[in-house]
Amino acid sequence: MAATPEAPALTKARYRKIEVRMWGDEKFRALSPIQPSAQALWIFLLTGPHTGPIPGLFRSGRAAMAEELSWDLEAFEEAFREAFQQGMVKADWKAKVVWIPNAIKCNRPESPNVIRSWASEWVLIPECDLKREAYESLRANIHGLGEAYGKAFDEAFGKPSGKASAKPSGKTCGNQEQEQEQEQEQEKSMAANAAVDNGAGAPSVDLLGAAIGKIEPEAGGAGVTQLLCPADRLIRAYHELMPDNPRVKVLNDARRRSITARWREAARLSCKPFGYSTVADGVAAWRAFFEVCAQSEFLTGKSKPQPGKPPFVADIDFLMSPTGFSKCLENKYHRDAA
Repeated sequence: MAATPEAPALTKARYRKIEVRMWGDEKFRALSPIQPSAQALWIFLLTGPHTGPIPGLFRSGRAAMAEELSWDLEAFEEAFREAFQQGMVKADWKAKVVWIPNAIKCNRPESPNVIRSWASEWVLIPECDLKREAYESLRANIHGLGEAYGKAFDEAFGKPSGKASAKPSGKTCGNQEQEQEQEQEQEKSMAANAAVDNGAGAPSVDLLGAAIGKIEPEAGGAGVTQLLCPADRLIRAYHELMPDNPRVKVLNDARRRSITARWREAARLSCKPFGYSTVADGVAAWRAFFEVCAQSEFLTGKSKPQPGKPPFVADIDFLMSPTGFSKCLENKYHRDAA
């Protein structure tokens, strides 16, 4: 019988084992509690009782983890935001799926049989875009270990579900209705402020100064609508280039859908800086978009508000809304617009 192949060793790497049950140990829990911080959360994400056999992928909700740590939810979300902004962890809170992309690199399976044992856990992870992203990453890493490992992975995991996310029911709760009312009020306020900021007449140049013509889809542009949207990278670019604007603390399904819609719309536009066909060009185009938006006093809350109202500050939801995006692209919120 042929010897079972071993996974390639990581050179100069040093590891220590931690028992998951440590978190429930009576003596450990009697110690002074862990104070909320991103570093503390990171250790908990890697070793907590929610973790399973698949490196970096598990099912858990933010409230459940916050309760396990005895943190309030706001403190948990702030710590998670820090780790998310570093690209260390991702989450789909609606599906309650958490993914640590680099966990597999430090927890490589010892044999193909270990990979096969992951199958029972895999089916328990809710289907969502994040699970599909994790599948592609895990598959690439496991296949890189050798043929036997790749075969074991394909046998255990098969292919991820390609089903699209369920459509929203159309029902709204009280908070959603309030947000809709606020958005309508903001649009009215923006229309008035934009007239003050830009003067009479519509702008004749686009976001980067080119003459505005018809904005139409490129011929044969249907393919770009399937271009993978790197929502996390766009959020990081927004945080980096618009530091005075509200932070994105939760990247939920609704926001992902909105960002993806604008990403695909922008890929088909014929005006600068958009009209891209690759992910790299798309990210560069959106960085240019955020850079110019950051120069707008109105979008960054620096313009004089209407009497009795606070300054408007654009958040990611406004920038990724159909109305907000088109008006930003047409340069309606810059004082120097022509």
